[in-house]
Amino acid sequence: MRPSDLSRHLAQHGSSPDEALRKQALFDLILAAFAGVSAAPAEHALWVPGRLEIFGKHTDYGGGHSLVAPVPRGFALVAGSRSDGIVTIHDASRREHFVIASQSGLDADEALKGWRRYALTTVRRIARNFPGAPLGADIVLASDLPPASGMSSSSALIVALAATLVRRGQLEARAEWQANITDAADTAGYYACIENGLPFGSLTGDAGVGTHGGSEDHVAIVCGKPDHGSAWTFVPVAHVADVRIPAGWRFVIASSGVAARKTGAARDGYNNLALGVRTLLEIWNTHEPAQPSLRAALTSDSGAEARLRSLVGSAPRTSGDLDLPARLEHFIAEDRRVMQAVRALQESDGQGMGQLSRASQEDAERLLRNQTPETSALTSTARDLGALASSSFGAGFGGSVWALVKKEDASSFSARWLAEFRTRFPARETATVFEAPPGPPLTWIT
Repeated sequence: MRPSDLSRHLAQHGSSPDEALRKQALFDLILAAFAGVSAAPAEHALWVPGRLEIFGKHTDYGGGHSLVAPVPRGFALVAGSRSDGIVTIHDASRREHFVIASQSGLDADEALKGWRRYALTTVRRIARNFPGAPLGADIVLASDLPPASGMSSSSALIVALAATLVRRGQLEARAEWQANITDAADTAGYYACIENGLPFGSLTGDAGVGTHGGSEDHVAIVCGKPDHGSAWTFVPVAHVADVRIPAGWRFVIASSGVAARKTGAARDGYNNLALGVRTLLEIWNTHEPAQPSLRAALTSDSGAEARLRSLVGSAPRTSGDLDLPARLEHFIAEDRRVMQAVRALQESDGQGMGQLSRASQEDAERLLRNQTPETSALTSTARDLGALASSSFGAGFGGSVWALVKKEDASSFSARWLAEFRTRFPARETATVFEAPPGPPLTWIT
């Protein structure tokens, strides 16, 4: 197993030549680190990307539409087997490691912070759902994805570790797997439930990592296509359409340098958006025939939207930060934009993409209220610099912004965008900008 071979293999699966070459450095790093961890050679190598959300802000857990794509940055991972049931995880970039006894003490440790909590949650959930499986492994990983940037680095980590344990334990051959998981979309849905703690079919749940998100990130990571955006609906997961990004256009992503965290104090703001959707569905199901998701309720008949607005208007005011009328209006508008964006991409309609992205950003600022001065400034600056379209994406409260530009302008646009942002926000030293043609999804490269 050589870094150049792994990089070349990734290029064969849809990574651009430039990005594949950059990944060679990641593979070199993790293979060298693995040699210091295990006397045996690595058996498995895996690529897991981050996620670009083009449209579909906070719609997935309500059953709505999202338009997503894999980004060309993410996690490279290699793994080898152990016979003692121990899972060792080594982050070669940070020079950190974590050791987990997969079959003992199956409750996650609430005191753990950062990536270790995500790792422990993943190992313990899989061990609980597949008792007795041989999960022991030495895992070494490294990432070129900016952390806490809204590109789903935490979900990508969960997917990378879960996929490795599934292969290590040959779980796809077990009756529990086959009874619940039949395709890649189901696999992504199960990985999402590892994160949010929900059960998946007969595979019992737990506390997860404490966030109440959906499965959009995991679906994009597992089921995306190079050079395409993919439209999905959720609860349950269903594929709607794939749309090729026009050859003359290029996505560019700016990470604002404001951490879009979903832990600690930041978790409440994130979870309140999910709570708002859940409360809207509860109001509907109290007065109308029960539906499994907010989108199912809204599309149950032609008068459903008006009736839910009326029900929300007459409901007792909720405590805390829940603005239910605003949450409802946002969900309806953002859900509709996804298929409008698919058509705009199919027709290479830059003006249409610009109008949709502007409306999406304005609604995030006005209705979700999850933006920061940095993300708002990045979108407006991108438009001023000539981008066809631009919007923030991800959980919000920090994170990243995408811009859609002409391919031949992408390099110069990236440099100007970052320079302008750093002039306005000099303290955001970790801000980065990079070109982001959709790359390969989760890919085994051995």
